[in-house]
Amino acid sequence: MAALCPRCRKLISPDETRCPYCGLARPNAPWRRYLGGGPLLSPDRIVRDIVVVNAVMFALSLVIAPSRHGAGLNPLALLSPSDQSLLLLGASGTVPIVRLHRWWTLLSANYLHGGLLHIFFNMAALYQVGPFVVREYGVHRMFVIYTLGGIAGFLVSFLAGVPFTIGASAALLALIGAAMYYGRHRGGWYGQNVFRQLLGWAAGIFVFGLLFPGINNWAHGGGLAAGFLLGSVLGYRERRPEQPVHRALATVCLAATGLCLAWAVLSAVWLRFVA
Repeated sequence: MAALCPRCRKLISPDETRCPYCGLARPNAPWRRYLGGGPLLSPDRIVRDIVVVNAVMFALSLVIAPSRHGAGLNPLALLSPSDQSLLLLGASGTVPIVRLHRWWTLLSANYLHGGLLHIFFNMAALYQVGPFVVREYGVHRMFVIYTLGGIAGFLVSFLAGVPFTIGASAALLALIGAAMYYGRHRGGWYGQNVFRQLLGWAAGIFVFGLLFPGINNWAHGGGLAAGFLLGSVLGYRERRPEQPVHRALATVCLAATGLCLAWAVLSAVWLRFVA
């Protein structure tokens, strides 16, 4: 019975000790099936895994300290954690960074949300644009764009003086920016349609941010610009196949994300329930 190489996704014999196509050692090892020859390599799993991590962080934020106030005029605050909970788990902004010196929140804030509708809209949009970026850039470059674009978005937000901020939308806008670069650079009928559709998405997100309170358009703009730039620097599949450097960057991004979120969760649980 044939198996798929977790790196190149080509059919190989289950007895292979090395993939005859890409050279991956022990392609049928159980741990290879999860790691895919590199961090988050499987294009079928990465979007789902990001959604799961966001959902777990959201549930934990509600357990640590749910908000005692209603949503008020902001429907995105429905079923929301408290500011204390979000601060403990790694919300970003001038308050956490300047007062508490928590620069790592530029990354952790991408996995926190302020309400049920907030996380629902972001994850639904991720399910739309994420697989497209995986297909056109490859899974490693997609994760690099998502991670670095989110950090860049919150860095712009910090420089603009936003005191307290969270959400995956900066990283999501980075994916949209990379997809816009792809459409613009590829050109032709297909590229032009991709660019126009995603430009409409981006415009709609910014208009939405102007209509509802508490939405951070600085982070959105920073993420969009960073995604466009990263798309240019990293390249897309039609022009440049994924290289070992892309897998290395994805490994660094994965390790940094895991360390930041683990530190955020452990320190939040300690401060809230133990100390």
